[in-house]
Amino acid sequence: MNHRLARLSGILTLIEFVACLTSLPTAAFAAAKRPNVLLILADDLGFSDLGCYGSEIGTPNLDALAQGGLRFTDFHNTARCWPSRACILTGYYAQQVHRDALPGVGGGSSGKRPAWARLLPQLLRPLGYRSYYAGKWHIDGQPLQNGFDRAFNYTDTDHHFLPKPLVARIDPPLQAADGDEGYYAATVEADQAIRQLREHADKHSDQPFFQYLAFTEPHWPLQAPRKDIDLYRNRYVQGWDVLRAERFQRMSDLGIVHCSLSKLDPDIIPEANLTAEQLSARIGPGEVGHAIAWNDLTAKQKTFQPIKMAIHAAMIHRVDAEIGRVIEQLKLQHAFDETLILFVSDNGASAEQMIRGDQHDKTAPPGSAKSFLCLGPGWSSASNAPLRLHKSWVHEGGISTPLIVHWPKGIAAHGELRRNPGHLIDLAPTILELAGGKWPESFNGQPVPANPGKSLVPAFSKDGSVAHESFWWFHEGNRALRVGDWKLVADHTSPWELYNLNDDRSESHNLAAEHPEKVRALEEIWTRQMESFVAQVKKDGQESK
Repeated sequence: MNHRLARLSGILTLIEFVACLTSLPTAAFAAAKRPNVLLILADDLGFSDLGCYGSEIGTPNLDALAQGGLRFTDFHNTARCWPSRACILTGYYAQQVHRDALPGVGGGSSGKRPAWARLLPQLLRPLGYRSYYAGKWHIDGQPLQNGFDRAFNYTDTDHHFLPKPLVARIDPPLQAADGDEGYYAATVEADQAIRQLREHADKHSDQPFFQYLAFTEPHWPLQAPRKDIDLYRNRYVQGWDVLRAERFQRMSDLGIVHCSLSKLDPDIIPEANLTAEQLSARIGPGEVGHAIAWNDLTAKQKTFQPIKMAIHAAMIHRVDAEIGRVIEQLKLQHAFDETLILFVSDNGASAEQMIRGDQHDKTAPPGSAKSFLCLGPGWSSASNAPLRLHKSWVHEGGISTPLIVHWPKGIAAHGELRRNPGHLIDLAPTILELAGGKWPESFNGQPVPANPGKSLVPAFSKDGSVAHESFWWFHEGNRALRVGDWKLVADHTSPWELYNLNDDRSESHNLAAEHPEKVRALEEIWTRQMESFVAQVKKDGQESK
């Protein structure tokens, strides 16, 4: 009798425990069941390039994720590809880990991380996670030596239609390609991610996974499947001024922005760009080297320019379609509801105009494998609307990214906006917290620098927020600091500019002359941070000798 009562008591206790769990907030319940993670990165995608952020481009899969989850309206990257990737996978500013250059100590795209700057998969492995990667790497070291269990590294960023040497290295080999141009990079990258997910479901379904999918699109050269280009071929004939205004209105209606539309900056272009004469000679008289008013273009320029934006749109359209296939795979293996999906871009849209790879064949159809076109500053200004400037600048157009967060079992909010400022350094601590881990305080017995990122988990709930003391930027002389709503920013060697982003996200009204004391105070903070990073890099260099 006592045995039966004890058993009944145990059953009641179990029932009460389950009832207690189901009554907890969704995020707390999900945290007990650690999520899978799918982190998707786009390359050179502008702040307004997705439908759910005000674009006319068809992105139904990403729009559905936004409708079922969250959109962050004030999230930031580093303005460039390799530092952003370092931030994402280490949780540190790229300058801290020698992956963006600092005066006197070097670093950058060829910089080597210190041993303590481990990548996220190395922190997840002891927690039972398996990690997979497909796409553009652009980090020092190799994926399999940095915690990933499977990896596909797309190494040829001068081609979106997969060249034969890379196809030959894929194991197992791809099937015969359709059409004359062969495989498209986004499709191959999604194929590899799907293959990795299937393997996980077949062999490791008892473990959670981290899937990192880093698309090479819509980075130049502008190349896309013709069927996708045809969807947008006639969409942009009215020009970038009209497009900027249209996007700005939609973004305002959606509540994404509360500011004015930024001005064009016709005199500001990347130093490495081809000259106007070179662009005309190598591409044709329809090319434009500056973001001037559309009505000031020549007739030939107005005729040629629309196809470039059409290709850019097609590349984003294709990325969204491939994301849809990956999502479908998650659903097939019954992992969709338990997977935290994060989508970001590594920098703003690019004003770069150069010709690399196999050069540009003027007789080839625009967007085909033999063409090599770049978006250019006019259309880049539209892709980054309503914000100022472009990739590599640390004004808002260069550093602002969409952030979509979707997790059915962990986020109750559907279609809500989050205005909490954030940065790519926040992604790794967010994922690590949800995986049940803590940020390491030491490595090989030595203390590691404090992690500057903050977990975004509190912002996943309706009333949660995440506070940073500051955000810091430095890239190729461009520099910025944000403290609260105040932002100090400078273009290379130009004087500091000061903006209140709460009122002026588009950085249209420079307040530096009105508040010189604020400029001095913020500059002191920026300088102390620079000095701290330089000292850390020097210390790491001495300890490695």
